[in-house]
Amino acid sequence: MIKYFLTFSRISLGLIFLIAGINGYFVIFNLEPFIATSPEAMALFEFQYLLIFEKSLEVICGLLLLINRFVPLALLILSPIIGNILLLHIFLDHSLLFLAILLVILHGFMLFCYRKNFIAIFEK
Repeated sequence: MIKYFLTFSRISLGLIFLIAGINGYFVIFNLEPFIATSPEAMALFEFQYLLIFEKSLEVICGLLLLINRFVPLALLILSPIIGNILLLHIFLDHSLLFLAILLVILHGFMLFCYRKNFIAIFEK
């Protein structure tokens, strides 16, 4: 059962970040995004290169999760992004708070399942 939820979590996170990253490129190129974006989130990206960098990381990590390669690396890269998404939706924009909490739960479960890959970080 855990194996199926792990696969579900990996594919869900991969799809969410791949779609969100591609949607971000629509915003960057001043096209109409296919999913509405948060004005509060876009206001935080005063410099467009930050948005380009973050959305590129989201697309790359989403693809890595979907093809099941370098999953611990993708989880590590997505950790601060997911943390910022959660804090943004707690303090500035409550509209997608449910999605942010879902991301944290899926990501947390995957970190727990891949905890053996991260143990060396905490060793002396």
